[in-house]
Amino acid sequence: MTKESVVPQHPSVDLSPFPPGFRWSTATAAFQVEGSRRADGRGRSIWDDFVDTPGAVHDGATAEPGPDSYRRHTEDVALAARLGVDRYRFSISWVRVQPEPGGPVLQAGLDYYRRLADDLLDAGVTPFATLYHWDLPSGLEAQGGWLQRDTALRFGDYAEVVADALGDRIRHWYTLNEPVSTSLQGYAVGTLAPGRQLLFGALPTVHHQLLAHGLALRALRAAGAQEAGIVNNHTLVMPASDAGADREAAAVYDVLHNRVFADPVLIGSYPDLEALGIPAMPVEAGDLELISAPGEFYGVNFYNPTTIAAAAPGSPVPFELVPTPGAPVTGFGPEWPIVPAALTDLLVDFHQRYGDRLPPLVIGENGASFPEPDHVDDVVTDSDRIAYLAGHIDAVGAAVRDGVDVREYTVWSLLDNFEWADGWSQRFGLVHVDFDSARRTPKASFDWYRGLITEARA
Repeated sequence: MTKESVVPQHPSVDLSPFPPGFRWSTATAAFQVEGSRRADGRGRSIWDDFVDTPGAVHDGATAEPGPDSYRRHTEDVALAARLGVDRYRFSISWVRVQPEPGGPVLQAGLDYYRRLADDLLDAGVTPFATLYHWDLPSGLEAQGGWLQRDTALRFGDYAEVVADALGDRIRHWYTLNEPVSTSLQGYAVGTLAPGRQLLFGALPTVHHQLLAHGLALRALRAAGAQEAGIVNNHTLVMPASDAGADREAAAVYDVLHNRVFADPVLIGSYPDLEALGIPAMPVEAGDLELISAPGEFYGVNFYNPTTIAAAAPGSPVPFELVPTPGAPVTGFGPEWPIVPAALTDLLVDFHQRYGDRLPPLVIGENGASFPEPDHVDDVVTDSDRIAYLAGHIDAVGAAVRDGVDVREYTVWSLLDNFEWADGWSQRFGLVHVDFDSARRTPKASFDWYRGLITEARA
């Protein structure tokens, strides 16, 4: 089946549901785009350890030099300004600012993020910073990482350092990105750093990351932040059939992927895990009050729904992820089905489930990877990506029409970048990056998104 038989090249988007002032954004993350792993005293993170582990990353790829944004950030700012986005989401590398938690602060690292923020402001683009996008200092992981409560306390200290240094120019913040990915993929099954395989033993990492969020929110507010909140990867969970076993398995997975992260932040309590045969969280007095302090928004990253079947007898977990019947897929194959309506259903479900406890929603990431050449001499005609984005923007619009308060949509990613365990094999960017030369070439989707933003503001 050809690309053109799957998607139209230039689908239209119904912009009528989006209110005036709706924000259009794009994003990157530090480890994925910065390069310069050893520059200016930068410390070592769990992702440095992971990429240096033989066999952990596709084709033995490392994050060097990649887009090389640490040295070429002015090109990224120019691209964001040309794109016309309201905000540019980027992350701050903990180990570039504080190589050892509790140790000295690197002025060179802070200066880099100060320059990036200032250049964005000068270009008319609001900097929207993420305090943590997975780059835990290796020294903390050696002491237990997110399994330990102390890691949350050290993160709170780091948040104070960054907020005090940059809060005069960065007023909009994400605290942590996708704690679900760290917990489930990093600690439960080991497909992401730090590569542990603890299954349900990984669950303390959920609570400690949410506690870190609460501590960071407090620090950011003290430094004058206008807007701060957490962002998680959420998925619409669908049972593989109407059979009772599949529906029960899907309910358990929904708790572990969605509710165990959202409930404490939005309603101040965890689901009843022990009723599902899962250990309770290591909650201490005052934790849930801190975690559930209202944010100005709740961030939702969305890529695909998840279809769940009951696991075979003897499985260590009661569910199995299976392909979504009839759905086209991205470059990741069956594990990333394309079902835009699932985003509408997810947002409406949040609206109905959490009611007036749900703050305005921000779509913090949405995008897709598809096979593309490593080197290009002309524009990549990425019609499949355009169709994916158009379908999901329409899905957000449908949720807005149904009464969901969504304030912002963010394309992942501005640039092709290091895609974690998949190395350079998956390209999400609106801009093609030659990973040998760091040359940037906007794709057809870049011009399409720029046109959509222009039309939305007309």
